[in-house]
Amino acid sequence: MFYFFQKKEFVVDSLENFIDIHNHILPGIDDGAKTVEDSMELIKGFSDIGVKKFIATPHIMHNYYPNDYHSINTAHGKVQDKLLNEGMKDISLDVSAEHMIDANFDSLLEQEKVMPLRNRYLLIEMSYLQPPINFDEAIQNIASHRYFPILAHPERYSFLHLNSSKFEKYKKNGILFQMNLLSLGTFYGKEVQKKAHKLLESGLIDYLASDVHNLQQLQSIKELQVSSKLLKLLSPVIENTINDFY
Repeated sequence: MFYFFQKKEFVVDSLENFIDIHNHILPGIDDGAKTVEDSMELIKGFSDIGVKKFIATPHIMHNYYPNDYHSINTAHGKVQDKLLNEGMKDISLDVSAEHMIDANFDSLLEQEKVMPLRNRYLLIEMSYLQPPINFDEAIQNIASHRYFPILAHPERYSFLHLNSSKFEKYKKNGILFQMNLLSLGTFYGKEVQKKAHKLLESGLIDYLASDVHNLQQLQSIKELQVSSKLLKLLSPVIENTINDFY
Protein backbone atom coordinates (compact mmCIF):
# COMPACT_ATOMS: atom_id res chain seq x y z
CA MET A 1 0.00 0.00 0.00
CA PHE A 2 1.34 3.44 -0.94
CA TYR A 3 0.85 6.45 1.30
CA PHE A 4 0.66 9.23 -1.28
CA PHE A 5 -1.69 11.61 0.50
CA GLN A 6 -0.24 11.47 3.98
CA LYS A 7 2.22 13.76 5.69
CA LYS A 8 5.77 13.14 4.54
CA GLU A 9 8.82 13.05 6.80
CA PHE A 10 12.52 13.02 6.02
CA VAL A 11 13.98 9.58 6.74
CA VAL A 12 17.36 11.06 7.72
CA ASP A 13 15.72 12.69 10.72
CA SER A 14 15.40 9.17 12.15
CA LEU A 15 19.01 8.16 11.48
CA GLU A 16 20.79 9.90 14.35
CA ASN A 17 23.38 7.45 15.76
CA PHE A 18 22.56 4.95 13.02
CA ILE A 19 25.23 2.48 11.87
CA ASP A 20 25.48 1.91 8.14
CA ILE A 21 26.21 -1.80 7.59
CA HIS A 22 26.29 -1.81 3.76
CA ASN A 23 28.10 0.79 1.70
CA HIS A 24 30.83 1.24 -0.87
CA ILE A 25 32.84 4.05 0.67
CA LEU A 26 36.30 2.45 0.49
CA PRO A 27 38.30 3.93 -2.38
CA GLY A 28 39.34 2.42 -5.66
CA ILE A 29 38.41 -1.25 -5.23
CA ASP A 30 34.88 -1.53 -6.66
CA ASP A 31 32.16 0.61 -8.23
CA GLY A 32 31.93 2.90 -5.21
CA ALA A 33 34.27 5.68 -4.09
CA LYS A 34 37.16 6.17 -6.50
CA THR A 35 39.58 8.10 -4.29
CA VAL A 36 40.25 8.71 -0.61
CA GLU A 37 38.84 12.20 -1.14
CA ASP A 38 35.59 10.63 -2.41
CA SER A 39 35.49 8.44 0.70
CA MET A 40 35.97 11.43 2.97
CA GLU A 41 33.22 13.42 1.25
CA LEU A 42 30.81 10.54 1.75
CA ILE A 43 31.78 10.11 5.40
CA LYS A 44 31.47 13.84 6.06
CA GLY A 45 28.11 13.89 4.29
CA PHE A 46 26.82 11.10 6.51
CA SER A 47 28.29 12.79 9.58
CA ASP A 48 26.18 15.86 8.78
CA ILE A 49 23.03 13.77 9.35
CA GLY A 50 24.33 12.09 12.51
CA VAL A 51 25.66 8.86 11.00
CA LYS A 52 29.23 8.30 12.20
CA LYS A 53 29.57 4.54 12.38
CA PHE A 54 30.14 2.42 9.28
CA ILE A 55 30.90 -1.11 8.24
CA ALA A 56 32.34 -0.80 4.74
CA THR A 57 31.29 -3.64 2.43
CA PRO A 58 33.10 -3.57 -0.93
CA HIS A 59 32.12 -6.16 -3.49
CA ILE A 60 33.81 -9.53 -3.65
CA MET A 61 32.77 -10.64 -7.12
CA HIS A 62 34.73 -13.15 -9.20
CA ASN A 63 36.13 -11.70 -12.45
CA TYR A 64 34.78 -8.22 -11.66
CA TYR A 65 35.91 -7.18 -8.19
CA PRO A 66 38.20 -9.97 -6.90
CA ASN A 67 38.75 -8.27 -3.56
CA ASP A 68 40.23 -10.03 -0.58
CA TYR A 69 41.44 -9.33 2.95
CA HIS A 70 44.52 -7.52 1.67
CA SER A 71 42.88 -5.21 -0.88
CA ILE A 72 40.03 -4.32 1.45
CA ASN A 73 42.22 -3.63 4.46
CA THR A 74 44.68 -1.63 2.36
CA ALA A 75 41.85 0.64 1.19
CA HIS A 76 40.53 0.80 4.75
CA GLY A 77 43.95 1.86 6.03
CA LYS A 78 44.11 4.76 3.58
CA VAL A 79 40.80 6.12 4.83
CA GLN A 80 41.70 5.54 8.47
CA ASP A 81 44.92 7.51 7.99
CA LYS A 82 43.00 10.38 6.43
CA LEU A 83 40.46 10.38 9.25
CA LEU A 84 43.28 10.60 11.80
CA ASN A 85 45.03 13.35 9.87
CA GLU A 86 41.85 15.40 9.88
CA GLY A 87 41.15 14.72 13.55
CA MET A 88 37.88 12.90 12.89
CA LYS A 89 38.17 10.64 15.92
CA ASP A 90 34.39 10.34 16.29
CA ILE A 91 34.13 8.25 13.09
CA SER A 92 34.08 4.46 13.45
CA LEU A 93 34.93 2.57 10.25
CA ASP A 94 35.02 -1.23 10.28
CA VAL A 95 35.34 -3.50 7.25
CA SER A 96 33.49 -6.48 5.81
CA ALA A 97 32.36 -7.29 2.27
CA GLU A 98 29.34 -7.86 0.07
CA HIS A 99 29.78 -11.36 -1.33
CA MET A 100 28.34 -12.30 -4.70
CA ILE A 101 26.95 -15.84 -4.76
CA ASP A 102 28.84 -16.94 -7.86
CA ALA A 103 30.96 -19.88 -9.02
CA ASN A 104 33.82 -18.82 -6.75
CA PHE A 105 31.84 -18.24 -3.55
CA ASP A 106 31.94 -21.77 -2.14
CA SER A 107 35.70 -21.86 -2.62
CA LEU A 108 36.11 -18.63 -0.66
CA LEU A 109 33.92 -20.02 2.09
CA GLU A 110 35.85 -23.29 2.33
CA GLN A 111 39.18 -21.45 2.41
CA GLU A 112 37.86 -19.09 5.10
CA LYS A 113 38.46 -16.10 2.84
CA VAL A 114 35.04 -14.53 3.34
CA MET A 115 34.79 -11.29 5.29
CA PRO A 116 31.85 -11.33 7.70
CA LEU A 117 30.26 -8.45 9.50
CA ARG A 118 30.73 -8.54 13.24
CA ASN A 119 29.02 -11.37 15.11
CA ARG A 120 29.52 -13.73 12.13
CA TYR A 121 26.95 -12.24 9.80
CA LEU A 122 27.71 -12.65 6.09
CA LEU A 123 26.37 -10.08 3.62
CA ILE A 124 25.51 -11.73 0.29
CA GLU A 125 24.00 -10.73 -3.04
CA MET A 126 23.08 -12.35 -6.34
CA SER A 127 22.17 -11.41 -9.90
CA TYR A 128 19.20 -9.08 -10.23
CA LEU A 129 17.79 -11.14 -13.10
CA GLN A 130 17.94 -14.74 -11.91
CA PRO A 131 19.14 -16.70 -8.88
CA PRO A 132 22.44 -18.58 -9.13
CA ILE A 133 22.03 -22.32 -9.57
CA ASN A 134 24.06 -22.91 -6.41
CA PHE A 135 22.11 -20.47 -4.23
CA ASP A 136 20.37 -22.99 -1.95
CA GLU A 137 23.57 -24.98 -1.56
CA ALA A 138 25.49 -21.79 -0.77
CA ILE A 139 23.03 -20.91 1.98
CA GLN A 140 23.45 -24.36 3.51
CA ASN A 141 27.22 -24.00 3.34
CA ILE A 142 27.05 -20.60 5.01
CA ALA A 143 25.06 -22.10 7.87
CA SER A 144 27.40 -25.10 8.14
CA HIS A 145 30.27 -22.64 8.63
CA ARG A 146 28.24 -21.00 11.39
CA TYR A 147 27.60 -17.73 9.64
CA PHE A 148 24.24 -15.97 9.43
CA PRO A 149 23.41 -14.95 5.84
CA ILE A 150 22.07 -11.45 5.20
CA LEU A 151 20.67 -10.99 1.71
CA ALA A 152 21.37 -7.47 0.49
CA HIS A 153 18.48 -5.49 -0.99
CA PRO A 154 15.96 -8.35 -1.60
CA GLU A 155 13.51 -5.77 -2.93
CA ARG A 156 15.73 -5.18 -5.98
CA TYR A 157 15.76 -8.70 -7.44
CA SER A 158 13.32 -8.47 -10.33
CA PHE A 159 12.78 -12.23 -10.62
CA LEU A 160 11.48 -12.26 -7.04
CA HIS A 161 8.81 -9.72 -7.97
CA LEU A 162 7.22 -12.46 -10.08
CA ASN A 163 7.38 -15.10 -7.33
CA SER A 164 6.84 -13.47 -3.96
CA SER A 165 6.58 -16.83 -2.22
CA LYS A 166 10.36 -17.02 -2.54
CA PHE A 167 10.69 -14.37 0.15
CA GLU A 168 8.90 -16.57 2.68
CA LYS A 169 10.99 -19.57 1.62
CA TYR A 170 14.23 -17.63 2.07
CA LYS A 171 13.17 -16.48 5.52
CA LYS A 172 12.28 -20.04 6.56
CA ASN A 173 15.76 -21.06 5.45
CA GLY A 174 17.26 -18.59 7.90
CA ILE A 175 18.13 -15.77 5.51
CA LEU A 176 17.97 -12.26 6.96
CA PHE A 177 16.93 -9.34 4.75
CA GLN A 178 18.66 -5.96 4.45
CA MET A 179 16.74 -3.20 2.66
CA ASN A 180 18.33 -0.22 0.92
CA LEU A 181 17.22 3.23 2.06
CA LEU A 182 16.73 4.44 -1.51
CA SER A 183 14.34 1.57 -2.24
CA LEU A 184 11.77 3.41 -0.12
CA GLY A 185 11.50 6.03 -2.85
CA THR A 186 11.63 5.79 -6.62
CA PHE A 187 15.42 5.91 -7.04
CA TYR A 188 15.51 2.31 -8.34
CA GLY A 189 12.06 2.52 -9.93
CA LYS A 190 8.47 2.20 -8.82
CA GLU A 191 8.42 -1.61 -8.87
CA VAL A 192 11.29 -1.76 -6.40
CA GLN A 193 9.59 0.87 -4.24
CA LYS A 194 6.36 -1.12 -4.26
CA LYS A 195 8.15 -4.32 -3.25
CA ALA A 196 10.10 -2.52 -0.52
CA HIS A 197 6.90 -1.17 1.01
CA LYS A 198 5.28 -4.60 0.81
CA LEU A 199 8.20 -6.30 2.53
CA LEU A 200 8.12 -3.72 5.31
CA GLU A 201 4.39 -4.14 5.78
CA SER A 202 4.86 -7.91 5.95
CA GLY A 203 7.50 -7.57 8.66
CA LEU A 204 10.13 -9.37 6.58
CA ILE A 205 12.91 -6.76 6.68
CA ASP A 206 15.55 -7.20 9.37
CA TYR A 207 18.07 -4.46 8.63
CA LEU A 208 18.40 -1.14 6.83
CA ALA A 209 21.49 0.30 5.10
CA SER A 210 22.49 2.90 2.54
CA ASP A 211 24.35 0.80 -0.09
CA VAL A 212 25.76 4.19 -1.05
CA HIS A 213 28.27 4.36 -3.90
CA ASN A 214 28.56 8.08 -4.59
CA LEU A 215 27.52 11.59 -3.57
CA GLN A 216 24.49 11.57 -5.87
CA GLN A 217 23.05 8.64 -3.97
CA LEU A 218 23.87 10.26 -0.63
CA GLN A 219 22.07 13.42 -1.70
CA SER A 220 19.05 11.35 -2.73
CA ILE A 221 19.06 9.74 0.73
CA LYS A 222 19.11 13.18 2.33
CA GLU A 223 16.10 14.19 0.22
CA LEU A 224 14.14 10.96 0.82
CA GLN A 225 10.72 11.46 2.39
CA VAL A 226 8.17 8.84 3.41
CA SER A 227 4.78 8.89 5.10
CA SER A 228 4.49 8.91 8.88
CA LYS A 229 2.88 5.46 8.73
CA LEU A 230 5.72 4.02 6.69
CA LEU A 231 8.26 5.59 9.01
CA LYS A 232 6.62 3.81 11.95
CA LEU A 233 7.15 0.51 10.13
CA LEU A 234 10.74 1.50 9.47
CA SER A 235 11.58 2.51 13.05
CA PRO A 236 11.94 -1.02 14.51
CA VAL A 237 14.16 -1.99 11.54
CA ILE A 238 16.41 0.98 12.28
CA GLU A 239 16.54 0.02 15.95
CA ASN A 240 17.29 -3.61 15.12
CA THR A 241 20.18 -2.56 12.89
CA ILE A 242 21.62 -0.38 15.66
CA ASN A 243 21.16 -3.03 18.34
CA ASP A 244 22.81 -5.83 16.35
CA PHE A 245 25.76 -3.91 14.90
CA TYR A 246 26.47 -0.74 16.88
